[in-house]
Amino acid sequence: MSRPLRVLIIEDNPDDRALIQHELKREHADLRMTSILNATDFDRALEKDEAYDLVLTDYQLPWTNGLAILHTVKSRYPDCPVIMVTGTGSEEIAVEAMKAGLDDYVIKAPRHCKIWGRLSVSVKTVLERAQERRALRESEDRFHAFMDNSPAVAFVKDEDGRFVYVNQVFERFFKLTRLQWLGKTGFDLWPEETARQLRENDQTILAEGRPAEIFETFPGPDGTLHHWLVFKFPVKDHAGRRLLGGMAVDITERRQLEQQLRQAQKMEAIGKLAGGVAHDFNNLVTIITGYSDMLLSRIGPEDPMRRELEQIKKAGDRAHSLTRQLLAFSRRQMLQPKVLDLNAVVTNLEPMLQRLIGENIELVIELKPGLGQVKADPGQIEQVIMNLAINSRDAMSQGGKLLLETDNAELDEAYARRHLPMQPGSYVRLAVSDTGCGMDAATQSRIFEPFFTTKEQGKGTGLGLSTVYGIVKQSGGYIWVYSERGQGTTFKIYLPRVVDPADSVPPVTHWSALPQGMETVLLVEDEPEVRWLVRDMLRHLGYTVLEARHGIEAQVLSIHHAGPIHLLITDVVMPQMSGREIAEQLTSEHPETKVLYMSGYTDDAVVRHGVLAAHMAFLQKPFTPEALARKVREVLDGQTSGSGRREQRGP
Repeated sequence: MSRPLRVLIIEDNPDDRALIQHELKREHADLRMTSILNATDFDRALEKDEAYDLVLTDYQLPWTNGLAILHTVKSRYPDCPVIMVTGTGSEEIAVEAMKAGLDDYVIKAPRHCKIWGRLSVSVKTVLERAQERRALRESEDRFHAFMDNSPAVAFVKDEDGRFVYVNQVFERFFKLTRLQWLGKTGFDLWPEETARQLRENDQTILAEGRPAEIFETFPGPDGTLHHWLVFKFPVKDHAGRRLLGGMAVDITERRQLEQQLRQAQKMEAIGKLAGGVAHDFNNLVTIITGYSDMLLSRIGPEDPMRRELEQIKKAGDRAHSLTRQLLAFSRRQMLQPKVLDLNAVVTNLEPMLQRLIGENIELVIELKPGLGQVKADPGQIEQVIMNLAINSRDAMSQGGKLLLETDNAELDEAYARRHLPMQPGSYVRLAVSDTGCGMDAATQSRIFEPFFTTKEQGKGTGLGLSTVYGIVKQSGGYIWVYSERGQGTTFKIYLPRVVDPADSVPPVTHWSALPQGMETVLLVEDEPEVRWLVRDMLRHLGYTVLEARHGIEAQVLSIHHAGPIHLLITDVVMPQMSGREIAEQLTSEHPETKVLYMSGYTDDAVVRHGVLAAHMAFLQKPFTPEALARKVREVLDGQTSGSGRREQRGP
């Protein structure tokens, strides 16, 4: 041993004490013995803050007996071996002592010296057993420390499915004590269907005799279902009995995050598809609505063709609305963000919302004083609120309550991790709640998909919530839905908080007549039908129009045209030369020429950052004659920047 063998000898006979000491020294050179002659010595020895490796005690002592010594030592040092060396050879005493934890019992024989050799054997055996017990206990302590500090739930069951071991993580999660789980089966702890499935999994592993990785679902103490990744494996105990071991990791949160990620990826893919369809559709809608408007402006109210033209115009307007919603969903609309007070937006909408939802629904608005500002397109945010209100109204056919709430929200990393792809930070929250029929999980997973609807045919396009989703995402925000069947629905929208003061939103000007002009306009558009439409619109407004199919033709026209070119109207994305390149070349030769860009493809990544600067004049397809007329006059009159040249930047 690395340290002396510490022995406590309790013997009042000096001769026996000397013989014991002599025998111990023969086997243990490094020995430290403490002899106890009375009760005071014994009390002092136990008061010392040190453990003994061995206690040798007589049974008959003047001040006590060996059983009392045994009880006292074991109560203080449970692992310390005790050997009783006595001349009282009572079988009853020996049995009683062994029951109390005595490690060995040696009978004194004063006239027969071989007895002391028996003592040496006993000491050696007892010390070896004590060392084995310490090693076993240390091993068990390490095992329990490892299992109890593991993040996984661990358990062992016998062949009948009874629990014979669980770690503290199991006890804490399921709120069970040892008495509550020991010897119980899954049928005592969980619903029968769940317990039966778990039992079948256990039996399969025991029958096959090999480990397995399984996904299992069983409830926590509050009844909430948790998803678990479970590793189960067959084991045998020291007696050769077959047992089933297992370790389980709660992956409920991970599953939820994976579902959120898959949903985000699906929505992104659908958004790209929707944006592509809307882009191609824009040119067609522009032609339908544009020519309808022009023809309607030329015929009187009593003309027999007017009703048919109005139906064409109405269909075109509906197609325009669908296209605009698809662009909003795919986050490819050209927004005009302003710093807004969300409380003011909600307050201004309150009268319209009350008319919209009807008298059988109670409208409650709770606005947070001191609400932070957000930066978003005011018209788009109004559309978000209106669409959510309509959705809630339709979910409360028998009446109910619609609640709109605003508040500031500080979202930490823990919340963001549970709501991917959200980022931590400062937000303004808008919550729209209703007491309607609610939704199940399957419906919730699809509500933001375009054209998905639970309404009857003809009562909805399925684009309301997808439009909401697109506007919120394009505004840099996040939207989450919380709903249960029969428990109503809550939509929570988080928009990034900004510190800038709120912008004033100018009222919309209603024009009684289209503004006209006499300037010369160079029109560049590769789609012939769109080019012809815009040409006819401009000529109808009084402008002189030079039309070109592409950039090279536009250059030729600008060279051969003798007079000034007051305005260039060009598509953004075209073959050979982009609208930006055409504008730069033309304005380098004609600095006085203003530029107006138009496009049906309005992805910020292309239009704002790749082709156009934010200050440049832009007209989104499809557009009406009114929109074209106003925009052209704004640019020509200098109300909107119409420069086609690149900004000069410093070094």
